[in-house]
Amino acid sequence: MVDFVAEYTDTPGAPTSWSLYVDGSSNKAGSGAGIILESDQGTQIELSLKFEFPTSNNQVEYEALLVGLKLDKEVRAQRLTIFSDSQIVTSQIDGSYQAKDPTMKKYLDKTKEELESFGECEVRHIPGE
Repeated sequence: MVDFVAEYTDTPGAPTSWSLYVDGSSNKAGSGAGIILESDQGTQIELSLKFEFPTSNNQVEYEALLVGLKLDKEVRAQRLTIFSDSQIVTSQIDGSYQAKDPTMKKYLDKTKEELESFGECEVRHIPGE
């Protein structure tokens, strides 16, 4: 990962626009997430995560998003488009849904704080299928 970051930061013509695709799921057996980060020049980073703590489906969606945002910071993304199949998460971020549960409110607040680091950021809901 360090080599990738070194290659794509502080370089003239380095990618500045990135697409982040996140998906998480949780069940009795555990929880995990998949993250794909793709540059405007076609570079792709894929991560699979397994979480060793209990989470709900919505919490693991936020966990995946927060990990993806950390990765975006590492590559110094200037423009970011986030794609998630979680309507609850995307709608909470854009303000059309409220986060009433205290845990979800903390996730939302942390996510919004992280999103402030990017010049341009758009969050899009995509159907799960």
